[in-house]
Amino acid sequence: MAVDFKTFLEVVPFVTDITKPVLLRGRHGVGKSQVVYQVAEGIGLPVVERRASQMTEGDLVGLPKTDGDVTSFCPPDWFKTACDEPVILFLDEVDRATIEVRQGIFELTDSRKLNGHRLHPGTLIFAAINGGEHGQQYQVGEMDPAELDRWTVFDVEPTVEDWLDWAKERLDSVVWDFINQNRNHLEHATDFEPNKVYPSRRSWERLDECLASAKLYEQGASPILYNLASAFVGFEAAVSFNDFIQNYDRQVTVEDILVKGEIDKTKDFSINDHTALVEKLEAVKSFKEELPEEQIQNLAKYFMTLPSEVAMKLWTVMGAADNNITNTIRLHQSKVDGVSVANRMVEMLKASDDDK
Repeated sequence: MAVDFKTFLEVVPFVTDITKPVLLRGRHGVGKSQVVYQVAEGIGLPVVERRASQMTEGDLVGLPKTDGDVTSFCPPDWFKTACDEPVILFLDEVDRATIEVRQGIFELTDSRKLNGHRLHPGTLIFAAINGGEHGQQYQVGEMDPAELDRWTVFDVEPTVEDWLDWAKERLDSVVWDFINQNRNHLEHATDFEPNKVYPSRRSWERLDECLASAKLYEQGASPILYNLASAFVGFEAAVSFNDFIQNYDRQVTVEDILVKGEIDKTKDFSINDHTALVEKLEAVKSFKEELPEEQIQNLAKYFMTLPSEVAMKLWTVMGAADNNITNTIRLHQSKVDGVSVANRMVEMLKASDDDK
């Protein structure tokens, strides 16, 4: 069964605590490498990354030297580093490597050594492959049972929320808002047609880097932006993204609601639009600190306009463990045109019970 990245990050420490090798298996561009670097950042280890698909047997085991009538192998620099100091040794594309390289990795994963050179006790081994359930779509070699048995295998299928959580402080808000409201364009989830460009989590990151570097976000929708987007994420996603940017100045921002109190801007919102705005409030950590009274009142006005399911989502977001509980209490005590938020909550809960 596949796990999302949130679950993976919760369970993988139990594996790394006993220094067992970890194999991430999943589709291309979903962020397998990114999550390895997240693990490394969380435990304060540098990453030594090598593409197994580009290795020869000599690149893995090193070159021989003689001392009299004795021959030994000099380890390559990257492996020596992993032996001398604690690192995350990240071997990417293992199932695209030659049989000789993969057989050399047997000893590494099984005994934490190669040709007599032992890994540092604090070094951790990670690898990533495209095989498994989706393997038939890739030019990869299958792993036999003995090879797979050396690894602790996690099939990963990250959620859209995994990506939104990762991207909110790394990518431009335009891309974040677009994916938040057009989740089907984050990545292609079914079989791939040959030679067709599809969006992936990785391609959106690359497109964002390009647009930010060229300052094209500031220019809005344009043929240049469309053509670049098409090259990175494919035709369908590029059309939608260009249209989204063309109308981006009409988007309702967190500041519009909390600071300016411009609730009328949401009068024609659908449930999906309201949900996207609540998720935007969550993403920018609107409730982390205690809000001024005026912003609580503006939030109360917005809350009273929400469909029940979205209002409950907002309430849940505010009550999250890392948010300031004072905001929730003050919202609950607020009134809008003589009607209290508390009474509105009671009505929603009663209606929910009546529907059961």
